[in-house]
This record gives sequence, C-alpha cells and structure tokens, in this order.
Amino acid sequence: MKEKDRGKTKNASGEKHVDRVRRLCLALPETWEKLSHGEPTFFVKKRVFAMCSINHHNDGHIAVNIPAAIGVQAALIEADPKKFYRPPYVGVAGWIGIELPRVSDKELAAHLREAWKLIAPEKLHAFLV
Repeated sequence: MKEKDRGKTKNASGEKHVDRVRRLCLALPETWEKLSHGEPTFFVKKRVFAMCSINHHNDGHIAVNIPAAIGVQAALIEADPKKFYRPPYVGVAGWIGIELPRVSDKELAAHLREAWKLIAPEKLHAFLV
C-alpha cells in the first residue's frame, strides 16, 4: 500500500469513529461540540466531558478521552490495556483513553454517559433518558 493511500484509510477510519462519538454524545442533554486542540470536543454547558484523539501528535490512538470516577482509570487499564490507556495531559486527573476500534457502540455509550454525569450539573441528570 502506498504511503498516501495508508493516510486516506486511516483518515476514513478516524472519521467513522468520530461520527460514532458525535452521535452518542450529541444524544445527551445540553451537549454541544467544537474543535479544541484540532480535535472534536464535546461539552455539557461549558465543561468538557469527551475529547476525540485521532492520531493526535502521531500517537497512533484512534480514541476518545473522558473523565472517570476515582479508581476507574486504573481498574479499566488493568482489565483491558489494549482497549483503555492513560492519555497524556488529562490522564493525571483520572481521565481514561478508550480505543474506539476496540469498543462496541453499547459499551462506548455507557462510558460517555458516565463521563457526562460526572461533568454535567446535577439538575441536568433528570433529563437523561
């Protein structure tokens, strides 16, 4: 495969996974999206709860980074280090990286929902379906 073709395949794969994240995030109450640091990022009110990381700085990850409750990051990485990782910058604050090609829509939706609940104001929780 030629170098330029490899990039196209990777780009198409990354976009497919961004679309999955977008669909699931925007289904959550009062969620909106904007580019931040060159990547699609999802907010509830003015706070970030999910950041795509599509080969950011050529790190090889096709992932989404989300906040996790205390202890969850370590438990997930220990349980499945091919699916979960400690992302740079936000990993020290307990955020978890999820490799999108390795997670089903159902599992991804559950993780995104939990991340949303950690960040959203309590009064919005009643609007979850």
